Amino acid sequence: GTDAAIETADLTLMSDDLDRLIGALGLGRATLANIRQNVIFAVAVVLLLVAGVLGQKVFLATGMLAHEASVMLVILNAMRLLAWKPNTR
Repeated sequence: GTDAAIETADLTLMSDDLDRLIGALGLGRATLANIRQNVIFAVAVVLLLVAGVLGQKVFLATGMLAHEASVMLVILNAMRLLAWKPNTR
């Protein structure tokens, strides 16, 4: 029973400390904010690069390099979540 409940749960608290639930909610909010930032940044870069390539202002190879650099920035931005700490009161 317990193993099945843990396996199907979206969130499992492994202790009696309810402050951990608040921390999990905070991490979830930080994750959603990070996803929004990354998606907006990635789409903006792609739109700018496509416009530049179609307008012959950006060479295709340069655009590809810029796109790969933007992907690395998205990854680095997402890695900020690894250092996330809950607010302590």
